[in-house]
Amino acid sequence: MQVTNWARNVVINPERFVRPSSVEQLQELVAGAHRVRVLGTGHSFSEVAETTGLLLSLAELPLVVDVDTAASTVRVSAGARFGDLMDPLNAAGLALHNTGSLPHISVAGACATGTHGSGSGNRCLAAAVVELDLVGPDGALRTVRAGDADFDGSVVALGLLGVVTSLTLRVQPAYEVRQYVYDDLPFEAFVAGLDDVMDSAFSVSAFTLWRGPVVDMVWRKQLVEAPEAPASWLGAHLADSPRHPVPGMPVENATQQLGVPGPWHERLPHFRLEFTPSSGDEVQTEYLLPRPQAAPALAAIDAVRDAIAPALHVSEVRTVAGDDQWLSPAYGRPTAALHFTWVDDPALVSRAVAALETALSDFEARPHWGKVFGMDRDRVRAGYPRLADFESLVARHDPEGTFTNDFVRRYLDLPGS
Repeated sequence: MQVTNWARNVVINPERFVRPSSVEQLQELVAGAHRVRVLGTGHSFSEVAETTGLLLSLAELPLVVDVDTAASTVRVSAGARFGDLMDPLNAAGLALHNTGSLPHISVAGACATGTHGSGSGNRCLAAAVVELDLVGPDGALRTVRAGDADFDGSVVALGLLGVVTSLTLRVQPAYEVRQYVYDDLPFEAFVAGLDDVMDSAFSVSAFTLWRGPVVDMVWRKQLVEAPEAPASWLGAHLADSPRHPVPGMPVENATQQLGVPGPWHERLPHFRLEFTPSSGDEVQTEYLLPRPQAAPALAAIDAVRDAIAPALHVSEVRTVAGDDQWLSPAYGRPTAALHFTWVDDPALVSRAVAALETALSDFEARPHWGKVFGMDRDRVRAGYPRLADFESLVARHDPEGTFTNDFVRRYLDLPGS
């Protein structure tokens, strides 16, 4: 059996692929399996979800979106997409602290890999989690809560501590956002004023094709009470019509722009829930590095732009606040995230990634666990000061390595064989 995710170059060949319809069925399946991995919404471009054993999808579990206005939390089933909880939260006058660019991705999968949105003051999506329920290798269900000794190693955990069945997220009062797009920010002005650019709104994304001395677009998502955006800014000018991050793609797939105010969940993602996102066949890569290193890192990438541009759909620069999750690529430091969406040409992408990683060799870059990268084991491990603590945590809860696969073993010392 073959299972293909959005990343069409990644084909999984599990022994079994099952969509359990209840937590009880899930527990039975896990207890009877030698190796188990979980496929979220399939938006992974690495082999993080691969297995030759039992592959699970949680999409058929009963959808739970339980909003607790008194506690300012929402409990969701692991198969829920962010888009499934946005309307109920907003209807209750509540909101997430941030969103990713896609509302289509699963809450559990995004949190497990340290996925993030943008905003200098906004932590990764997993930072909202205050509780999670998960099924261990023996099929038993347990709960981990904020404040527990190992909680900071249990949310961004790559599925290695068990199968998450539900998560509880901290929420806040709802808010409104205006989204403005600027065209053609000079690259020199972008690098020289990087902090000013990335701090200019609640959430900022800078898109470039690496084909000229400009940042092609800067998407500024600002709280509605902020002053309206000026017509020109740092040499860039306001777009006079809607834009899509990828040139040539339908602009109606993107969220409302031109400064029209709207609720948080209809502005913070780049893409509308009702449309299929992305550009089709593609590959993605992302590196997260200390924010003070962002400007020199961008200059280093600019020096190899000719090796990158032919493989590129678009590149995005974002900022993320540091967090406490041991395996989060933004752990312990204000972070700049450098994202690359490639064409679906493995040979071309391989050369581009090699050039990119050489350019970033002098910087403390951590690759996104769910994207394509070529960094060796030692370089990846050096980025995570709590890695040994995480490995010990896995050894305690999964001594036989039930939830491991070849991908995680490439970088982590884990039990089992």
